[in-house]
Amino acid sequence: MKTALILIDIQNDYFPGGAMTLLGADAAAAHAAELLRVFRQRQLAVVHIQHIANRPGASFFLPGTPGAEIHAALSPVAGEAVFQKSFPSSFRDTPLLTHLRSENITRLYLAGMMTHMCVDTTVRAAFDLGFSCCLAHDACATRDLSFDGQLATAAQVQTAYLAALNGLFAQVKSSTELIAAL
Repeated sequence: MKTALILIDIQNDYFPGGAMTLLGADAAAAHAAELLRVFRQRQLAVVHIQHIANRPGASFFLPGTPGAEIHAALSPVAGEAVFQKSFPSSFRDTPLLTHLRSENITRLYLAGMMTHMCVDTTVRAAFDLGFSCCLAHDACATRDLSFDGQLATAAQVQTAYLAALNGLFAQVKSSTELIAAL
């Protein structure tokens, strides 16, 4: 089973000082960087996904801004694919599926930001497309959300989304556990 690491939207705007700071972004990036180090060491496929906002009124990931750049801790190197997207799913209107199929990849290790949005959407789409998915829960980050006057803290959002993905859509494990299973 050929495996690829998909790093979703680990971009500057999600870090302290960025336009959409997430809780735990630095810790998540450190775990994602460890996954990246191991994939590079083992010469396994790596794909970076970069969100570029193109909708009116967008306030982060604006084209040409430092906030839209991939975080330095996970900068792509020669030979690693980088695909830009403008929707939550990393597959929508990108060459990601074609790339993975052309490389005969059937299992995906995923990490990224925001857990409740682009990570969730990408994992579910990957599952629907027939990929076996492994999600590194400690290499993801999210933020507080509210609905109908009620607040869900980032920790609650993270737990709810990871719990919903675990089992059917993905094996949700720590980055250390996923590395050990490679």
